[in-house]
Amino acid sequence: MQNVELLGFVAGLLVSISLLPQLIKSWRTKSTSDISISWGLINLSGQVLWIVYGAFIGSASLVVMSSITFLFSLSLVFLKMRYK
Repeated sequence: MQNVELLGFVAGLLVSISLLPQLIKSWRTKSTSDISISWGLINLSGQVLWIVYGAFIGSASLVVMSSITFLFSLSLVFLKMRYK
């Protein structure tokens, strides 16, 4: 693995885990009033585009980490809809 690809994995990991505190808080409190559904939908759309872009340029780090971020964002949107 090249250093640049490793840097991509580390950057993607940090972005992905940045969603965990909000995801855990929302799940524990069963409250998502502070989460905007618009944010969630825009974020999901952006993550899909990053995944597609990463596939086109052959960047494993971009595809893998954007996929993880997509799943975390999707989980937040799901909780938002569930705990309305």
